Amino acid sequence: MSVPVVRVGAATDVGAVRAANEDAFLVTGSVFAVADGMGGHAAGDVASAMAVQGLRGLDAEVVRRPDDVRARLVRVNADIVGASVRDPAQAGMGTTVTGICLVDFAGSAHWVVFNIGDSRVYRYAGGALSQLTTDHSEVAELIAAGELTPEQAAVDVRRNVVTRALGSHVAPEPDLLVIPPGEGDRFLLCSDGLTGEVSDEVIAEVLAGVADPQEAAERLVSDAVAAGGRDNVTVVVVDHVPGAASA
Repeated sequence: MSVPVVRVGAATDVGAVRAANEDAFLVTGSVFAVADGMGGHAAGDVASAMAVQGLRGLDAEVVRRPDDVRARLVRVNADIVGASVRDPAQAGMGTTVTGICLVDFAGSAHWVVFNIGDSRVYRYAGGALSQLTTDHSEVAELIAAGELTPEQAAVDVRRNVVTRALGSHVAPEPDLLVIPPGEGDRFLLCSDGLTGEVSDEVIAEVLAGVADPQEAAERLVSDAVAAGGRDNVTVVVVDHVPGAASA
């Protein structure tokens, strides 16, 4: 199976307000993820670290299929719940998780975009930025119902309330999107510390104007901190290198 060759950059920052960084990220040969420990929950940093480390095992699987990603997320959820039961100091911990994973689909390499919570995956291709994930949040549901505008949602007191998260006693159903790889595609994985501070228009400008993925990730994080940095911010940029593939 011919798989895309990628270049990756990643950056994270505690921000200007929070005392600790509860975000975590994962970069392997085939799995890329961002997790955001739940604000106000005990041990959010523990939960986000468990999420990305649990997903790391996908990279070692010889053949990965979309259902393997779902199964791994269910297992990670159980691990987080188990840890919170064993240690009262970690009771109630939770985390979002989002990312992309290379899988075998119909005999060829595809990306699976996965998401639980309100961290996001974007794709920048053909000069256009598109959000590939749907936020699992209260304000996203209110926007979909026509009860809030995006502008109202940005300042609503419920904007940080997520409706799905790892660490739930009933395992949350992840959103999975299978897409074929496209040469020149650029993926952005991020916690809401970026999207809460930086508009999609500015994100698109950085992704269009900064060729090196590490520089792009660092630029987006610094922009979010400069804009207020009210939350931890984490960015992973994954580029599909044109004209390069590995067996």
